[in-house]
Amino acid sequence: MLKIYNTLAREKQIFTPIVAGKVSMYVCGMTVYDYCHLGHARVMVVFDMVSRWLRSSGYAVNYVRNITDIDDKIIKRANENGETIGQLTQRFIDAMDEDSAKLGIIRPDIEPKATEFIDGMIKMISALIEKGFAYVAANGDVFYSVNNFEGYGKLSGKSLEDLRAGERVEVDTHKKDPMDFVLWKSVKPNEPSWDSPFGGPNGGKGRPGWHIECSAMSSHHLGERFDIHGGGQDLQFPHHENEIAQSEAAHSHNGEPCQMVNYWMHNGFVRVDEEKMSKSLGNFFTIRTVLEKYDAEVIRFFILRAHYRSPLNYSDQHLDDAKSALTRMYTSLRGLMINEAAIDWQNPYATRFKEAMDDDFNTPEAMAVLFDLANEVNKSKSLEVAGLLKNLAGVLGLLQRDADEFLHGDVVAQLTSIEFKIDIDQLVIHRNEAKKNKNYTEADRIRKALADAGIVLEDTALGTTWRKG
Repeated sequence: MLKIYNTLAREKQIFTPIVAGKVSMYVCGMTVYDYCHLGHARVMVVFDMVSRWLRSSGYAVNYVRNITDIDDKIIKRANENGETIGQLTQRFIDAMDEDSAKLGIIRPDIEPKATEFIDGMIKMISALIEKGFAYVAANGDVFYSVNNFEGYGKLSGKSLEDLRAGERVEVDTHKKDPMDFVLWKSVKPNEPSWDSPFGGPNGGKGRPGWHIECSAMSSHHLGERFDIHGGGQDLQFPHHENEIAQSEAAHSHNGEPCQMVNYWMHNGFVRVDEEKMSKSLGNFFTIRTVLEKYDAEVIRFFILRAHYRSPLNYSDQHLDDAKSALTRMYTSLRGLMINEAAIDWQNPYATRFKEAMDDDFNTPEAMAVLFDLANEVNKSKSLEVAGLLKNLAGVLGLLQRDADEFLHGDVVAQLTSIEFKIDIDQLVIHRNEAKKNKNYTEADRIRKALADAGIVLEDTALGTTWRKG
């Protein structure tokens, strides 16, 4: 049975959905003011893997991942660019979708935008004010009063005293307590605003804070209580802590809070030189930049090869190792005509794979099973074993391409760029094999790549020759 490490409980727990056979899952998505980096890629790939495994296990999954399309960074960037917020955010939403598609990520079932839920946020803030968990400050901002929520700090495992002593909190003289956080920001020059009933010197006009958006969107789509909430480790505090405080207080009944989420999941950081990869530190690599050098499936493999809760250390060497490992698996499948078939979960390899994935999505152990299968295929050339390898890997979104396409794709790309010498004869042999197998798309792709590089192929009765054009 599936066990999930619950950050809130600080232990692995047997997964029991609220509704039998169904899973409701919310994941904090991207703030769309720039291109996504590898840290974002890890969030997307990890929870795509989680969703895929839940579905493979027979659950009907309702997967919601939000888009933050209004916040301080977005407003600042749009003003700097002289464009509207909508123009900026849509451009980077499109870029995010392109990047995620290349990484083999299945689109979430629902992708709500923050700006589409302003009314829901205002309604939730109003409920918090009415129940005594929030207050309107003299400047028109609305703050959440952390002292009034008894469970504040339970996700981070710290008391308010610890948090006050250890966290860097923005000084705001309008707060009753330094740990209070903003729910609604009063209107400021050159910022978008919406009407609200909160009053204040600006008549209530303003925009929502960051934390409230996820509480409003998750409860709208999944209800007051749902199964899984996921996101990066950096969101555990304060964002997810604040979500709990908002949602459980707003949905409280007769003074008793309503538990928001049953299982909290957090993936580890991507690190560069022992520091977290982030835009604020300037040590980030965009997905697009890495895709210029590495195949998208190599990046996906690199991410899944580590356990989702462990740090992921980025370097060219680690990506090169991932490329070599993925190449070994694809090589084992080369030349084999594999038919699609349902996975026999009673097979010993499949059983081991399932046990690994049911143990808190242990992809490193699941990968070990795939390598064992690849070794077996190399020895036996068994189509049955090869099919099991391909189908189990498919559960992780891997090994679904034609082996020759993957194995020669990099070579063709390198030849096109003329960065170093290539064994053209091998490419000619591969093209002829493709033609023999009636894989004309692959054959034409190689001919075009060679032509672009100034190499002309000539098919004769004695075979194919080549010359510089």
